[in-house]
Amino acid sequence: MPEASAQRPAKRPTLADVARASGVSVALASIVLREAEGASEESRARVKQAAADLGYRPDSRARSLRSSRSRTLGLALALGEPLHAELADALYAEADAHGFEIILGATGKHRDERRVLNTLIDAGVEAVIGVFPELPASQLAQISKQLPVISLLRKVKGLPSIITDEAAGIDQLVSHLAQLGHTRSLHLDGGSAVAAKQRRDAFLASAAKADIEARVIAAGPDDATAFEVLRGYFEQTPPAERVTAVVAFNDRAALGARQAIDLAGLAVPGQISVTGYDDSEFSRLAHADLTSVRQDVAALAQAAMQAALEAPGTSSTHAPQIVVRGSTGRLMA
Repeated sequence: MPEASAQRPAKRPTLADVARASGVSVALASIVLREAEGASEESRARVKQAAADLGYRPDSRARSLRSSRSRTLGLALALGEPLHAELADALYAEADAHGFEIILGATGKHRDERRVLNTLIDAGVEAVIGVFPELPASQLAQISKQLPVISLLRKVKGLPSIITDEAAGIDQLVSHLAQLGHTRSLHLDGGSAVAAKQRRDAFLASAAKADIEARVIAAGPDDATAFEVLRGYFEQTPPAERVTAVVAFNDRAALGARQAIDLAGLAVPGQISVTGYDDSEFSRLAHADLTSVRQDVAALAQAAMQAALEAPGTSSTHAPQIVVRGSTGRLMA
């Protein structure tokens, strides 16, 4: 009588052969051989033994064929953020260079991050690159079990994270203001926006190091909120007690701050300096002439693409650079 153990078939063994020999479904056999969660230790032992008996090896050619039918990457970014638009443009160029297409999933008031991720996964993308300021790390880690997820601008435990050294960027701004003689400064906080906490913490640390009196005011990443918050500050604070420099969360917030400064009748930079962050197209407008921090968009896009193509990918941190323009200067005597 032949033994009940698996017999080596004449043809190359397939995943279905392993499943049949071990008495489990093809789906469960796939879970075991991919070392994914969802199988009992008993099932794992049976499947691995059957695979060894059959001489089963994953077919790399089949994986390549599956990949070539897609060759698409998902990109999740927020509507209305100039930096995100620049990142998208750079990532499209990187994708073209590697023979990939990008499917864009835009987050906004009516499309949250989870919905966008689900839409991209349903579209059959091979990996997702995205800015996820609000989705919990645990959910992102769970999604990454289905396909590679690369986090842009936010460090997420367990995921390849492509970020800017936010502390270095803020420190450059605060050091610049200190060199100009400023001793009182406030930071318009970015709320729940990506990197807001890192920039807030860095501002307080850098101000303490530079012996600058520092204050943080809750605001947001948009110009309207920054305008309202700073207008309220000027209305409630006597002129002699006001700060002489405003470090806004980003360039959009800096534009809103500039409107509030103009409304208060203060001269920039003679009576007050203002800085942004991101060095977006807004900072380069003639009427803004905004001192800002340039993020290395090209390097961020290149690193994100490499992480997507070389799953599980590696994290990287990229250096920013201050760009000094006319919105900062010494106080008038």
